[in-house]
Amino acid sequence: MPGPATFVIAGGGLAAAKAAETLRGEGFDGRLVLVGRETHLPYERPPLSKDYLQGAGERDKIFVHDRSWYAEHDVELRLGVEVTGIDPAAHRVTLTGGEQLGYDKLLLATGSEPRRLSIPGGDRPDVLYLRTVDDSEHLRATLARVGRIAIIGAGWIGLEVAAAARAAGVEVTVIETASAPLLRVLGPYVAQVFTALHREHGVEFVFDAHPTEITDSGVLLADGTRIEADVVVAGVGAAPDTSLARAAGLTVDDGVKVGADLRTSDPDIFAAGDIANAYHPLLERHVRVEHWANALNQPATAARAMLGRADAYENLPYFYTDQYDLGMEYVGHIPPGESPDVVIRGDLDAREFIAFWLAEDKVLAAMNVNIWDVTDHTQALIRSRKPVDRAGLADPDVPLDRLLPS
Repeated sequence: MPGPATFVIAGGGLAAAKAAETLRGEGFDGRLVLVGRETHLPYERPPLSKDYLQGAGERDKIFVHDRSWYAEHDVELRLGVEVTGIDPAAHRVTLTGGEQLGYDKLLLATGSEPRRLSIPGGDRPDVLYLRTVDDSEHLRATLARVGRIAIIGAGWIGLEVAAAARAAGVEVTVIETASAPLLRVLGPYVAQVFTALHREHGVEFVFDAHPTEITDSGVLLADGTRIEADVVVAGVGAAPDTSLARAAGLTVDDGVKVGADLRTSDPDIFAAGDIANAYHPLLERHVRVEHWANALNQPATAARAMLGRADAYENLPYFYTDQYDLGMEYVGHIPPGESPDVVIRGDLDAREFIAFWLAEDKVLAAMNVNIWDVTDHTQALIRSRKPVDRAGLADPDVPLDRLLPS
């Protein structure tokens, strides 16, 4: 690249910080500007619904780097500022207030936004969402002063908030439109584990329920039921923040569509993290997941591609959760519309097991619950793309590595 280059990173989260880290680590010595909407240093989000929400983690521990790291590595932090527009032809971005900044390469790491309730009362100040560190601190303070909450949505965020609320001694009712928590992700058989876990800790579930209004006293359901609550927490999913990409004319389809190298339809613009709908060479399809592992690992691929170095992101989707005494890791991907079979290794009732999802005897995904140091083997089974012996998969006495194709 002739002359000193300018690379701009739009976004102030984990993906943005890891991209800056890789660029400097790989020898980029041009101007590097990180533009983040929040006034906080880039931080990791998983603690916000886990230990930090429960008051068990220190605030400084959530930050990817301290402020001195950015100064030492000559990364210009523009915090409390947004990229509001992109002019791909001129290689220029517009910032809050109208300032314009030229770029040679641009990385979009704008993340996702919580989906908002679109029912009467959904915009009330006592309806809380959890996305930022400020949201987490506000929710933690709220849990310390209220007696009962209603959580709309029984996904990962909803269940982790339920666990935190119960740890704070708050009564919890979880309202879910499906017939079980995490039904779309886990299927009815494995989802029952999380239903039983939370019920044992005093959480009440209302399934097949459709909220129609948030009132002064709680949530009104379509069948006339009233769920009493001092505060409502909405955990109804998130949507990728693709507004910049759309306005710039980039290809957008369930996120910003990118290749395996995280390059968008514009050769000088890249995307990583929640917004990236990336082609996965192993899975042979585009995949977008809103999980910490993508924000942690995708930026390295994007950064190397920005530097003109061939690379491809091939990590399998991975996420984890901690709820009460249950710890879980999940790896793999089940394509939309698939209805794979489930094979269980271990004791489902004791919540010490590995669940495998299979199609044509090939492992698509695996989840280990309170069993550790097995993800290397479960990933290898998925990556093999070969049929496995179901009986051996279900037998804890058969080592997982013996099931791998030779």
